[in-house]
Amino acid sequence: MDANEFRRRGKEVVDAIADYYENLDNIPPLSTVSPGYLYKIIPNEAPETPESFEDIQADLKTKIMPGMTHWQSGNFFAWYPSNSSFPGILGDMYSSMFNIVGFNWVCSPAATELETVVMDWLGKLVGLDKRYMGIKDDGTEGTGGGVIQGTASEAHIAVMIAGREMALERLKAQGLSGDEADKMRHKFVAYFSDQTHSAGQKAANIIGCKTHMIATGDDLRLTKQALQAAIAADKAAGLIPFFVCGTFGTTNTAAIDDLPGIAEVAESEQIWNHVDAAYAGAALVCPEFRPLAAGIERADSFNFNAHKWMLTNFDCSALWVANSTHLVNALSIHREYFPPAEGDTSFVKNYRDWQLPLGRRFRALKLWFVMRMYGASGIRAHIREHVRQARWLEEQLLADGRFEILAPTVFGLVVFRLKPSVIAKGDKDVDLEDLNKANNDLVKYCNVDGRLFLLSTLLKGVVAVRVAIGSSFGTQKNVDLVLDVLKESASKVIAEL
Repeated sequence: MDANEFRRRGKEVVDAIADYYENLDNIPPLSTVSPGYLYKIIPNEAPETPESFEDIQADLKTKIMPGMTHWQSGNFFAWYPSNSSFPGILGDMYSSMFNIVGFNWVCSPAATELETVVMDWLGKLVGLDKRYMGIKDDGTEGTGGGVIQGTASEAHIAVMIAGREMALERLKAQGLSGDEADKMRHKFVAYFSDQTHSAGQKAANIIGCKTHMIATGDDLRLTKQALQAAIAADKAAGLIPFFVCGTFGTTNTAAIDDLPGIAEVAESEQIWNHVDAAYAGAALVCPEFRPLAAGIERADSFNFNAHKWMLTNFDCSALWVANSTHLVNALSIHREYFPPAEGDTSFVKNYRDWQLPLGRRFRALKLWFVMRMYGASGIRAHIREHVRQARWLEEQLLADGRFEILAPTVFGLVVFRLKPSVIAKGDKDVDLEDLNKANNDLVKYCNVDGRLFLLSTLLKGVVAVRVAIGSSFGTQKNVDLVLDVLKESASKVIAEL
């Protein structure tokens, strides 16, 4: 393929992408293929001779498309959103054009410096404390800064490693040698709640530390008191607390942990305090949500996924640290084939030392496109509309009379179930097993309908239905549809009792 053919085919692909997005609401969002379907219809070896673009395009439509679940559909309500946008796609196209491997400043100075700039833009946009900025107000380099990770899971691992480094330095400051401190690693323990994302446990598995999963109460929040009790018990058992993760918007219910209380304990115990705001952090572009995040200004690190609810194509996970010293010390490795920048290196960041991989994509470009083409006002309008739709859906479900809300509707997530009273038979109290089956059946009927996709979850043994509103291309029409399908499916469930 030469440049002329690429130009022609590229226009065809852009047209196909635009057509896809224009017709998304007409495509069932959930794939219905069976496991192994693709192995049966494509060759088991790569072609020996070149194949035509037309043949590949035809196979994309007939073989790949049926196996796709359409995350960008306005009728996709299952997991938290994975926002796409046309500005994000355009930025990604330019990133693919450059195709750099940006492990240090010399690799592409613009890629490094744009990341520093847009991460400061984004930090200010969500109201982060000045400690997190890479460039201070006076134009000098900050001690903290932002870096774009691939996912929140990668961010979790990176900051846990930084927290471990901080704990080792603390032990050495108490008089232990480096070898003696290293021998204490097996005693390190990290703290999460039973509602923390699975990324926390995976990070702990990878770095090889102990974990303490703290039970939450009826509000499903990690509290100061529960954290204090867990740390006291572990210290009495000879363990060494080193890390805690509070969540701003949990996966199950979008609950917000006691971030001020967690910060107070973390400061007292001198442990790393990370705030995971992978989903709900995007809401902080709207000032009215910032009081809910009180306490993040005291954290050591803060992370949210711009690729979830902020119009930026996957992958773009924004991580900030208040002080990069421990992160860089833990992850920095120098080799002679990493040439240093020359001249004034005050603002030179080698982002390879802020992440797990060596190489990195030019992700800042698509974020730059999104922030410029939408503007702060456009991003805020995007968030506020989804919150409005979620609150409207909550009101309609309550007005129906057959549903009850199981968690506050704060952002774009509505968590509910069929009321026990509509499942009960006669004067008998409904059995939890029957109630859970009815709500699982509700979800099943909704998905079998084929027009939308949603999921259930389990809250302290109770099945709950989740409707996550947040598609870049969704409108009120899509929320009207989910309400209609829920009502129709509820009637089927009740009729079968």
